[in-house]
Amino acid sequence: MTAIITASELAQELTGGRPPVLLDVRWQLSLAKAAGAPPFDGRAEYAAGHIPGAVFVDLDRELAAAPGARGRHPLPDLAEFGAAMRRAGVSAGRPVVVYDGGQGWAAARAWWLLRWTGHPDVRVLDGGLPSWPGELSTVTPDPAAGDFAPVPGAGGRLDADAAAALARTGVLLDARAGERYRGEVEPVDRVGGHIPGAVSAPTTENVGPDGRFLPAAELRDRFKALGVSEDTEVGVYCGSGVSGAHEVLALAVAGIPAALYVGSWSEWSSDPSRPVVVGADPQ
Repeated sequence: MTAIITASELAQELTGGRPPVLLDVRWQLSLAKAAGAPPFDGRAEYAAGHIPGAVFVDLDRELAAAPGARGRHPLPDLAEFGAAMRRAGVSAGRPVVVYDGGQGWAAARAWWLLRWTGHPDVRVLDGGLPSWPGELSTVTPDPAAGDFAPVPGAGGRLDADAAAALARTGVLLDARAGERYRGEVEPVDRVGGHIPGAVSAPTTENVGPDGRFLPAAELRDRFKALGVSEDTEVGVYCGSGVSGAHEVLALAVAGIPAALYVGSWSEWSSDPSRPVVVGADPQ
C-alpha cells in the first residue's frame, strides 16, 4: 500500500464505488507573532474553500492533547481522538485521504496517528490542496458516523528514553531546520540544540519546489547518505511531533519503516536534566 496519492488519482477515486473519507487538516506553526498579524485559522481557511466532501480536523484539538510536560503536541487522549475520527466519518473498512495547505506536515501527523492506531488504509495527498485541480466547495458535509476504534500499535512510537537509546544503536533523525539542530536559533522551545547522537535531516529536503515528495529512489539515496541502511532501526523527532511525522512519511515513501518520537524537542528540552548538544556534530 502506498502512503501518498496524487491529485489525479484522488479525483478518480472520489468518483468510484468506494470513495475515501477526506480529511482537511490545514494548520500552520507560527514561530513568531508579527505585530498585528492574526493567527492562522485552519477552520476559516477550510470554510473559504475545500475539496468537496472533506471534513475539517483540528490538529491542536483533535490530533494532540494540550501542551505541557509531554511537549507542545503530545498524543491525544485516544478515546477523544477516536470520537473525533468517527464524527468525521472514518471507518476501519474505508480508505482515508488526508490533506493540508501544501506543507504536508499536518496531513502527515494525521496519517501517522491513524496508522499507528490501527487504520489499515491512509494516504496523504501529495502536494496538498494546491495540487488539487478541481473546484472547491464551501459546503460543510455531515458524514454518517464511522466505526473507527483506535488501538495503539506495539511499535512505531518512541518516548524520550527510547529516542536517546536509538541515537546510540540506530539512526535518530532530527527533522527540524539545520539552524535549530545546531542551536543557532530556537524560536519556540526553551533551548536550542539536539539530542546527543541525532543526525540533522531537515524534512524540507524531502520535497521538491512544488511541495511534492522527491521520487522514492532519490529519498532512499538521501537517507542512505544520512546513515540509514537496509537493517538500520530508524527514529525521527522534530519540534513537537508534526514535521517529524512528515519525515516518517518520506521514509515510508522510500520503503523504510521508522518510529516517531512524539514529544520531540519540545518535551526533551523542557527537562534541564536531559543532555543537549549544539553545533553540527551529532555528538
